[in-house]
Amino acid sequence: MPFLLAYGVLYGSTSDSRWHESGHGTAFKTRWLDEGLYQLASFMIMRDPTTWRWSHTRHHTDTLIVGRDPEIAVMRPARLAKLLANYFGLVDVPLAFRLLFLHAAGRLTADEADYVPESERVKVYRTARLHLAVYAAAVGLATGFGTWLPVVLIGGPRLYGACMLQVYGFTQHAGMGENVLDHRLNTRTVKMCAVNRFLYWNMNYHVEHHMFPMVPYYRLPELHEEIKHDCAPAYPSLWAAYREIIPAVLRQLRDQEYYVRRDLLPGAAPFYQPAPLNDGRGRPLPAPAPA
Repeated sequence: MPFLLAYGVLYGSTSDSRWHESGHGTAFKTRWLDEGLYQLASFMIMRDPTTWRWSHTRHHTDTLIVGRDPEIAVMRPARLAKLLANYFGLVDVPLAFRLLFLHAAGRLTADEADYVPESERVKVYRTARLHLAVYAAAVGLATGFGTWLPVVLIGGPRLYGACMLQVYGFTQHAGMGENVLDHRLNTRTVKMCAVNRFLYWNMNYHVEHHMFPMVPYYRLPELHEEIKHDCAPAYPSLWAAYREIIPAVLRQLRDQEYYVRRDLLPGAAPFYQPAPLNDGRGRPLPAPAPA
């Protein structure tokens, strides 16, 4: 059981960070290694490699912009039952299979059709059919040999090993201000121990990653040291981050205008592109009274 749990976390949770880094093309110097890891990790995390490549591009371009960012994990107000169920993949996995069957039939969702170019869509359909064939083979082997082992090893970890995917993922943006262009104000950097940094591939340095997305994961700690004086203070631990996240998400259930306000350190460089002050949802704040 301990070995299966470790396998499950490595398959069902840390495949997310491997998918993410190789999707940016920064995991290896060699392009084909990046692409190979990206395809494998996409299968493990149950994401279509083509639609999610374009989705993640939109996420970086329009981070937490409501109606544009397709990867907002915790909307306002949050659906707590859905968030908790997803610690065991009970939301993502059924959705992934629904999309697999849709794509295998040669169709996209309306959102996917908005950001996936026409020329890329045939890849989506072909990959879906391949992934379904692998899952069908695993189920066939399990049935034929009278054992759950093939399903426990292929696909199953996305259910029983998904907990750390959620633990890490919520630290990125949950409870932060929406429709704010400055990544330092809508993203968190959280200090983690060496084990968590290995599992998460340094994505805990998420402010740094969003500001400079082509810096590879293994250089993010150095980047953090270079720019930390221009950012809000990093959270000292996962526990410290969740002491803010949980109350913020709960408060947003009754007050959707609430969001976590981050203050940059004194002397921090201003945002590179002036933008009107807003309340975290894009609505301008009243002008300050004259002194």
